[in-house]
Amino acid sequence: MEEAIKNCLEVLQRGGTILYPTDTIWGIGCDATNSGAVAKIYRLKQRMERKSLIILLDDPEKLRDYVSNIPEIAWDLLKNVDTPLTVIYPEAKNLAKNVIAVDGSVAIRIVKNEFCRKLIQAFGKPIVSTSANISGDNPPLSFRNIVHEIIQGVDHVVDESFDTVYELKPSRIIKLDSNGDFQIIRN
Repeated sequence: MEEAIKNCLEVLQRGGTILYPTDTIWGIGCDATNSGAVAKIYRLKQRMERKSLIILLDDPEKLRDYVSNIPEIAWDLLKNVDTPLTVIYPEAKNLAKNVIAVDGSVAIRIVKNEFCRKLIQAFGKPIVSTSANISGDNPPLSFRNIVHEIIQGVDHVVDESFDTVYELKPSRIIKLDSNGDFQIIRN
């Protein structure tokens, strides 16, 4: 695992893109603070930039570095959830502009997957995570379902032996407003 993380770090640090296993499905990732790297993902996925992306963090405490206003209910959700949960927070900060939604919010998931956690911890910054598919296509449930165009379009592909994704579906998404009110975006 250390070698795979080292290879990803080299690519992320130079503004490249990676194809990697997450705690849900295989994702395309990059440095979430680098707008040029984020733009590469939008081009590869053929996705409009007004559709924001999810970012991954390894520790809930790091939310404070990227969100100005964390409603109290967020801490309860993160503490009590047992399945992958992406939370859309108001008032994003310190991220690439093209990761932040038009309304200033950002979607963040705290990962439990060992590979992702160690990668993000070693990188020291959040990593983009978007499904490894062309926009509009179904997300691939395993490495073997990823289309050639995606595999060839990224700068680095994590070895498919890491294909130990257990959830096999995208995360649940909840959107919080600054008052702590929420709505379920994807169940």
